[in-house]
Amino acid sequence: MGNKKTENSYFRRNNLDKSSSPYLLQHKANPIWWQEWSLETLSFARNENKPLFVSIGYATCHWCHVMAVEAFSDEETASYLNRNFICIKVDREQRPDIDQFMMEFINKQNGRGGWPLNVFLTNGLHPIFALTYAPVLARNSMTSFLSVSEQVVAYFENNSDAIPEFISTGDMPVATEENKVVEILSEYYDSENGGFGNGQKFPSHSTLLYLLYQLSIDNSPSIRTIIIKTLDAIYHRGLHDHLQGGIFRYCVDSGWTIPHFEKMLYDQAMALWIYSLAYRITERDEYKAMSEGVLRCLDESFEADGLYISAHDADTGHREGATYLWSYDQLKGELLPAEFEKLYASYHITKYGNFEGLNHLIRKNDNLIRDIEEKLLSIRRARMQPSRDSKIVSGMNALVAIAMIQAGRLLGNPSLEKKAATIIDRVIELFWDGSLLGHSYFNGVLQKQQFLSDASAVLLAITMLCESDPDQKNRMNEFTVYVESFNEGGKWIESDCEDFRKTYASWFDHPVPSGASMAEMGLTRAAILNRNEVNFREYLQPFQSDFHNIVAMMNNGLFHTYTTRKFIPWNKLPVNSIQLRGEPETDCFMGTCYPL
Repeated sequence: MGNKKTENSYFRRNNLDKSSSPYLLQHKANPIWWQEWSLETLSFARNENKPLFVSIGYATCHWCHVMAVEAFSDEETASYLNRNFICIKVDREQRPDIDQFMMEFINKQNGRGGWPLNVFLTNGLHPIFALTYAPVLARNSMTSFLSVSEQVVAYFENNSDAIPEFISTGDMPVATEENKVVEILSEYYDSENGGFGNGQKFPSHSTLLYLLYQLSIDNSPSIRTIIIKTLDAIYHRGLHDHLQGGIFRYCVDSGWTIPHFEKMLYDQAMALWIYSLAYRITERDEYKAMSEGVLRCLDESFEADGLYISAHDADTGHREGATYLWSYDQLKGELLPAEFEKLYASYHITKYGNFEGLNHLIRKNDNLIRDIEEKLLSIRRARMQPSRDSKIVSGMNALVAIAMIQAGRLLGNPSLEKKAATIIDRVIELFWDGSLLGHSYFNGVLQKQQFLSDASAVLLAITMLCESDPDQKNRMNEFTVYVESFNEGGKWIESDCEDFRKTYASWFDHPVPSGASMAEMGLTRAAILNRNEVNFREYLQPFQSDFHNIVAMMNNGLFHTYTTRKFIPWNKLPVNSIQLRGEPETDCFMGTCYPL
């Protein structure tokens, strides 16, 4: 970067205008001297003998926006941070390794975390203190962000030589007996509202998938009750965008009423898989309608040149949910009297609303009023729309392909599997150079760092395509070798980027399956399709590792393996099936092979 004077001049300004991240570009006007994470930035911090302030978030994060316009736009706060820290902004979707490390630290420190994730570290990358949102001015019991920063500086000055290194071990969660998994999950279940836990309601995708596959084997009334009550709550209430389809990120209340209005690509993918599987198992038509709504949302809101963007913002014009909300008078004025009467009979609508005096649409029942909903959607589209995170992430697009493959088979729509094959072709064309799978693409810039979560999702999708199209086998074997390269000494490595540190893969299967769990599933399926032996696998801690526990079901014989000369239509097979071409023709299940 040149001489010392030039280097100092470069780092004494906000440099995010040079970024290829939609999130970082949102912060380019802050008075804080934000830098991107890089070897040069870390070297400058060491040369200046200053600690780091690292703020992690993503482009559609509501509270990230709040801090951007509050503390991060405050001149006094910015001046203090600029004098005492080297300040770095990180897009969690571009650097999942950094985000995972910092999130693990805040979880150990506080028991919970979230975004924005703000971490103070030594320039040797030893975390000092972490927090999420803090206001620009102290209010109620919340300390101002400036005050927190001052306390960190005071602590650092007195303890700089005694701050320990934080080490992530990458150890697997504890093993759990198979017959205890559902019992433990049932303890988290909210029998009053559906879902899991008694506070904010997240769609626990991997947990629901595991329970659905269990239900396909054991028609347990208790499992069925958990699934149906939870899926009905998501379908009828505030997490669901009833006009266009798809789901929001989570609900802020235990009754699934008011969502955090951002829409994430990964949530759409997982919801598609879950609801299409639930439709096939329960034969409830509303679950098929939900699946079709998610597909519509993907095509209308996320699709971009054959691939899918990352997310839509929670805010519109700095107001959370503004695009999606309706006043009572608006609804009455936009609809004919007979239309309003039907809407009122189908949805919970009041003059006082359910969110800041406005109505977020929540269903009372399953009345079909699609013409009225389309009319309201047309009106909604004319409004100002949320901003988009137009970044393309390879692994998230592979997850969409996985969901489309499953939906195609479970809904009886083979065109979806063909569409999924096209998505994987596009991902490989854009991101794969024959030895490395890139991570993200935005504004013509390809991020070439490699992550297990991307590689494992692509492999898993290819193994599914290979069941219907044996020509995918060479590609499957190529990506099997690639995914195996992320395993060192029996431990999964999420990434080993030169500007950070070796990061072990997470085993936490929320909000999406972990890279480790997807790698295990992809390799298990590849072994079965190559007619190689698979070994018994222990079940891991419920709720944390529910996607991994589906892998255990596969390894332990609870998925049918059909070997046939000719392809069998998927609607002729149980949902827990894998099929491959060969002889003798058999159905192997629970340790026994039966002739067909």
